[in-house]
Amino acid sequence: MMRFGCSQLVVERLDPLVNPGVVGTPHTHQIVGGNAFKADMKPVDYDLPSHANCTTCTFSEDLSNYWTAALYYRAPQNGTYKRVQQFENGGLRQRGGMTVYYIAPYDGVSNVTAFTPGFRMLAGNPTLRGAQGESRGICHRCFEGANFEPFGGAPCTGNDTTSLPNHFCAGGIRTQVTFPTCWDGVNLDSPDHQSHVAYATIPFEPYFEPFPTRPITPEQNRGQCPASHPVKLPQLMFEVMFDTRPFNDKAMWNDDGGQPFVFSMGDATGHGNHGDYMFGWKGDSLQRALNARCDNDHCRELLRQTDEQAMACRQPQTMVEDVGDGDWLESLPGGVEIN
Repeated sequence: MMRFGCSQLVVERLDPLVNPGVVGTPHTHQIVGGNAFKADMKPVDYDLPSHANCTTCTFSEDLSNYWTAALYYRAPQNGTYKRVQQFENGGLRQRGGMTVYYIAPYDGVSNVTAFTPGFRMLAGNPTLRGAQGESRGICHRCFEGANFEPFGGAPCTGNDTTSLPNHFCAGGIRTQVTFPTCWDGVNLDSPDHQSHVAYATIPFEPYFEPFPTRPITPEQNRGQCPASHPVKLPQLMFEVMFDTRPFNDKAMWNDDGGQPFVFSMGDATGHGNHGDYMFGWKGDSLQRALNARCDNDHCRELLRQTDEQAMACRQPQTMVEDVGDGDWLESLPGGVEIN
């Protein structure tokens, strides 16, 4: 599988998928990827690779954009906010941002279809506040040890929860966003940014065995796509490492012992976490990488920039405001209330 780091591009209130053309969208996002990100990115007409001149991701041919909600700490004493910073994932070197995965089948035979120029999608539901109707593949992992220990198994298994952890996490919190792997083969997008794709019929899409010792059946490997969405896509996943360690102090938690973190859309539960994706790989680079079964952040099929080059790519805010990296905020950006 491909697993690579994408450093922070910008943190601001833009969302060209859900709120195209709007500067100052309802809540804050943390964005990574190519520096062609802007408020209005019309499918196909706005070709990301031709407009970007750098990317925060490891592979220089990946000018896609990936974004998720920002996470904030809310001080129980006065209700002010600070943005929780992200830190690099195990084995990677990056400046904030997130880890991106593209997973191809493990059987060594099956191929998947890379995303098409203009393709975009959304995973999760930012309005969810409870487990009922929860989104698939959206979860949080509490690292009980300082060095990602125990690491745990496949995402969204074991002790992972769809709600934010309710106790101190010595190694921080990793949030996971897992996207559907089945496409209708026609539409690059849909009005809700989800109907043109679908999840396969198993809880977690790939059969998670890095070094299989026995033949892997198609059912184990990818699950079954519904007839309405027959085209198999690569498994796209985000991992965001939130550095909640500075807040592991009883005096900094709520009086009732409850956790003090809230996502930028006013979600203090964690159920509403979500992620957005706009495809922007150059030419057939992603398809070649998937066919070659590229491994982690090294791939002979792709151009790999240095970590320093990736970290140097930045973009100024379009909606210029303090998003919680400076002074303590009296409210969440955009005046969002906890709901």
